[in-house]
Amino acid sequence: MSEEPRVAIVTGAARGIGAATARRLAADGMAVAVVDIEESASKETVDAIVAAGGRALGVGADVSDRAQVEAAVERVAAELGAPTVLVNNAGVLRDNLLFKMTDADWDTVMGVHLRGAFLFSQAAQKHMVERKWGRIVNLSSTSALGNRGQANYSAAKAGLQGFTKTLAIELGPFGVTVNAVAPGFIVTDMTAATAARMKVDFEALQQHAAAEIPVRRTGRPEDVAHTISFLVSEGASFVSGQIVYVAGGPKD
Repeated sequence: MSEEPRVAIVTGAARGIGAATARRLAADGMAVAVVDIEESASKETVDAIVAAGGRALGVGADVSDRAQVEAAVERVAAELGAPTVLVNNAGVLRDNLLFKMTDADWDTVMGVHLRGAFLFSQAAQKHMVERKWGRIVNLSSTSALGNRGQANYSAAKAGLQGFTKTLAIELGPFGVTVNAVAPGFIVTDMTAATAARMKVDFEALQQHAAAEIPVRRTGRPEDVAHTISFLVSEGASFVSGQIVYVAGGPKD
């Protein structure tokens, strides 16, 4: 690690995987910008980091809006320091079968997942390139392999894998690694929403999922956060352009 603490940006960090990742990176010694669409939503995560002795800043931004993203990154640079770690975690669901899916369902998911990752990566990479060191981790999903009722989400998560590999090629010469983490069944508000869409009991869905997973349990946000912690570490400097499935078993 450098003498100066690293500064990380985690999007969609008010809850779930994003919050767990923000807390983990703070525990690793990084100053963390906790980004969510409303700054007030980040308060719980920020307070938890500060209470544990870390440095954190809550930032409100719509990840699909260029002006807001650029302003957010510059605010982080001014108040915490130049961001050299970026975790593109922000996500939404607009699940529906293809024949029922609206333009808004499609555009919203693409805007948050793909455009959001593009805008934040573009804004943050200049700080990384200037310092010849950086880490970007994009959140994909096992849904990238296909999932009924998620044509938009699956396409976006698959797109992030291609985005990841391309950025790894472009930014590698500047000391920047880019990887993606693809979680399987993780118990979060988002998977609870999926259960509601399917009109099934969430506990029953978890039990069914666990029975199909080789390690015989569902995932926790911390499982993903630990993997991200490794990928953004100094020790992972020779790992780039990879898609790491955090799913309790092998995925194609």
